[in-house]
Amino acid sequence: MKKLLSLSIILAIISSCSNYESGELTGVSGRQKYFEPEPFGMIFIPQGSFTMGPSDESVDWAQNTMTKTVTVDAFWMDETEITNNEYRQFVHWVRDSIMRRLLGEQIEDYVISEDEYGNVIDPPLLNWDVDIDRRDEEVNEIVQEMYLPQNERFFGRKEIDTRKLVYEYFWIDLQQAAKSGNRYDWETGEYNGYVMNNEGQRIEVTDRSAFVIRDRVLVYPDTLSWISDFTYSYNEPLAKMYFWHPAYDNYPVVGVNWQQASAFCIWRSQLLNASLQSEEEYFVHDYRLPIEAEWEYAARGGLDNAMYPWGGFYTRNSEGCFLANFKPLRGNYADDGAVATAAVGTYEPNEWGLYDMAGNVAEWTANAYDESAYVFTHDLNPDYKYNARPDDPPVMKRKVIRGGSWKDIAYYVQNASRSYEYQDTSKSFIGFRCVRSYLGSN
Repeated sequence: MKKLLSLSIILAIISSCSNYESGELTGVSGRQKYFEPEPFGMIFIPQGSFTMGPSDESVDWAQNTMTKTVTVDAFWMDETEITNNEYRQFVHWVRDSIMRRLLGEQIEDYVISEDEYGNVIDPPLLNWDVDIDRRDEEVNEIVQEMYLPQNERFFGRKEIDTRKLVYEYFWIDLQQAAKSGNRYDWETGEYNGYVMNNEGQRIEVTDRSAFVIRDRVLVYPDTLSWISDFTYSYNEPLAKMYFWHPAYDNYPVVGVNWQQASAFCIWRSQLLNASLQSEEEYFVHDYRLPIEAEWEYAARGGLDNAMYPWGGFYTRNSEGCFLANFKPLRGNYADDGAVATAAVGTYEPNEWGLYDMAGNVAEWTANAYDESAYVFTHDLNPDYKYNARPDDPPVMKRKVIRGGSWKDIAYYVQNASRSYEYQDTSKSFIGFRCVRSYLGSN
């Protein structure tokens, strides 16, 4: 008992002293305890290894895959594809932020110019606590430029000019920062090397800001893709209604290119992190598009060498019903229950609870497309990316899409099937879902 009491006194003395005064290696005290709660609408995918690659013959003999054992870290993945209504939150945020910036130039209530200590904030922050009063004449006059001009209005309807909905954002190019030639030289006290910006210009690295990339992207989906994707096909109702009508709120968003999907991930990260931020230390969560290996690993649902997410070799269940939304038989689109897209979650999920990993809409991944990527990428979190510039040739703008869509035959909804589309191209059959890395091992 005396020994136990002495030990308690010693521990109390150590804990009351600073890390340095105790003379012991105890780590930094006062660190926050961290427990990662389950993100809303996401499914946990445990770390693991799997056989990546074809489970059947390639019908097109493309030879763009090979069998390869790879390992991926644990991550969270959206339960379904991003829906129209979820993406609309992004569009409305961009719309409202542009309006607040316009209003803040003339009405100080819409921006925050000083912090709580009286320090000037330059540029000022948007004040989201103040509602935009559309009934106020001054407010209406200021934001008038956000609407279509009179000569472009249909039947005089006052509508937002979607060409004005441009999202400006920043991201850190860690790939360029990690190059040995771009590292900070402790002996000279300077950076060396250069980076390529989004315009393809060579920029000398003088400080860390060289790795902060500024991007701008139009956020509104290309609703006309429903018409431009198909020749001699009547799809005008979907072009007019699909994105904005409440009937399609729970359908996967389409007409979104790879750049828009990537920007959405950055916006979603900032939306969450801003709500968690406080004066104390806070945790940062980054949403992103899945790497190709993560997508296939998640689609397989823990079932090795399964051809489809449901594990079998066939596209029907025991009752003869199709298990996904694709193009069955000889073009009988309606036989699986949906002519075009279906509401997310219509079909049964895979073993990990993920919906529509086969069919409905194909999905963007983070990776650039290369036919031989399986040969040269690592077997741990295999990753191949290329930040294509506007003047790069089209072949450099290819991004991997996975899962197949409502217009594809069964081969393209297999777990291992891979294809591509150009990063600046939007299609009526491509959507996306986000992932978030799990902090720690599990």
